[in-house]
Amino acid sequence: MKRKLIAAIGVAGMMVSIAACGGSDKGGDKAGGGAKELTVWLTVDAQNNWPELVKAADDAVAKKHPGIKIKHEYYGWPDKNTKLDAVLATDKAPDVVEMGNSEMISYMAKGAFAEVDPSKFENSDKWLDALKDSVTYNGKTYGVPYYAGGRVGTWRKDIAAEAGVKAAPKTWAELTAALDAIQKKKGDKFSAWYQPSPDWYAAMSFVFDAGGSIAKQDGETWKANLSSPESLKGLTAYKTILDKYMHGDKTKDESDRPVVFGQGNSATMFAAGWEGATAADPKTDKVGGLKDKLENFVMPGPSGKNLPVFLGGSDLAVPVKSKAQDVAAEWIAAFTGAEGQKGLVAKGNLPNNKADLAPLKNDPATAVPATAAESSWFVPTAPGWGQVEKAQILKTMLIEIANGKKSVEQAAKDADAAIDKVINTK
Repeated sequence: MKRKLIAAIGVAGMMVSIAACGGSDKGGDKAGGGAKELTVWLTVDAQNNWPELVKAADDAVAKKHPGIKIKHEYYGWPDKNTKLDAVLATDKAPDVVEMGNSEMISYMAKGAFAEVDPSKFENSDKWLDALKDSVTYNGKTYGVPYYAGGRVGTWRKDIAAEAGVKAAPKTWAELTAALDAIQKKKGDKFSAWYQPSPDWYAAMSFVFDAGGSIAKQDGETWKANLSSPESLKGLTAYKTILDKYMHGDKTKDESDRPVVFGQGNSATMFAAGWEGATAADPKTDKVGGLKDKLENFVMPGPSGKNLPVFLGGSDLAVPVKSKAQDVAAEWIAAFTGAEGQKGLVAKGNLPNNKADLAPLKNDPATAVPATAAESSWFVPTAPGWGQVEKAQILKTMLIEIANGKKSVEQAAKDADAAIDKVINTK
């Protein structure tokens, strides 16, 4: 799964061939200070896009541990966890494994990863909020953020100009005024904002913007929170967007949003930056010259602040069955340190920390995604979160809200009840 600076994440990926899996006898004690071998599992993104950064981390560890053999295995996102689950049931676990940030939760809950000391990793006190949340379970740290990607507003500046709008919006009032002008100019068969209703990543941004949340934690127990006054305020704001500006199929998800946007019947979307580039691809662009007609901007929220975004990304973890945990942590520290982050940014990724993010805000090429990423949210790190996603509870709620089958209040109440049944189940 590519999480470029122009990309967003979730855990979605591309089918690729899989490297052979397996572990080996690494020798040494469990801490592995004297380990003779280290096995690192990464996705093909590292193999294809920044192999030199992997080598640099290898070299740093080899310098400290002369003679150590470092093995790499690369996986595609759809295949990795199946292989990982199989090998974790044996005594052949890898020493370092890359995880999508929302994949971490169930593994942390089941005790699959070893606890790490954040102080051993550069800028850990400045990790991006959502990434820090993704490696934290019950107050303990079980991984290290690797890199990230968020969402931005993307619109047709040519259509905005037709409606008399001269600049991208910086406030909610400017945004809605521009959308109103576009909608009036283009008519009710056109979507001033193409926003697929089941897109819960976008909907929850409105919930968090209003001070709400999906669920709240009390000790080790989680309780759904979508029917709180704050969450309802955010869901109502989301429904307003759908009612006023979204004139497409309100049951359709966001999976083909770039294709739909490329057809030219909408002016705005809140999506991964790569979606705009995909819409403008000659294979998708039905407008003609769409690439030069698009403009990205930081999406403002009704609260008066930037709309908080879900930060997708990758984390690195050490399986609890690793026999080389100390050296594995050293490899991660080398890979995610200052030089590693510099290299990842140069490849078009968001860094894992606010210190490295700050300079990107001053570069016109990266200012929008870097600024957007400063305000972020993450899913509940509850043991049953995977079951919440699998049951599509949020998607169901949002479709019911969008098509008027249920009121916002009733849909949220029903979703809370469904979430509470599974969210605390390991």
